[in-house]
Amino acid sequence: MEICMDINSDMGEGFGAWEMGNDALLLDYITSTNIACGWHAGDPARMQKLVNLAIQKKVRIGAHPGLPDLAGFGRREMAISEQDAYRYTLYQAGALQAFVKAAGGVLHHVKPHGALYNQAARDIKLARGIAKAVKDLGNEVILYGLAGSCLITAAKEINVPVWQEVFADRRYTQEGFLVPRTQAGAVIEEDEQALKQALRMANDGVVTSIDGKEIAIQADTLCIHGDNPHAVDFAKKIKAALH
Repeated sequence: MEICMDINSDMGEGFGAWEMGNDALLLDYITSTNIACGWHAGDPARMQKLVNLAIQKKVRIGAHPGLPDLAGFGRREMAISEQDAYRYTLYQAGALQAFVKAAGGVLHHVKPHGALYNQAARDIKLARGIAKAVKDLGNEVILYGLAGSCLITAAKEINVPVWQEVFADRRYTQEGFLVPRTQAGAVIEEDEQALKQALRMANDGVVTSIDGKEIAIQADTLCIHGDNPHAVDFAKKIKAALH
């Protein structure tokens, strides 16, 4: 049977001599990769290597642009404008798109990283800047955004293809946002709990918030964090469960 939803993972998030995650092996268990573009992590060598590997393994290729914050891994919020969001996204995703084109592939999607993702999920102006950049990358390029957030609204406003994203290993607030990583219990550490949450979102379109409220959610694509030490083992389990 075919898998019932897309599984994506953030990759290429090392820098220079510093390595993170087992990207090459994880590519065997996902259907989409989000490749860091150099601002929060990543570098040209990693970008090129992962693009070539993804094409070889028939995995969809996406750009993973972040805020210009290597020291903070792109997880610290910044006060930026709608135009900044547009430029930051177009600049980074455009660089990855060039590597994809040179390798004979096609850029499939854009998924913002970290603070840029979370800020745009709440701020319609930033979401519009990102959505406009995705539109200018090509009519077939898809925006991956937090399910039910401003990123989804902005994409629909200007007719950008959009896939609503859910997370297996993150807790949700009552409003449908991700619980900040600084808050206790924000990350689900146990594989079985994360697997249970993923299956419920995929099969029933429901997730339970951190304080016990049930929230309706659309799940087009599921994120597995590649920087998790158990990412490959969890990806194997989730891929099997979602068939």
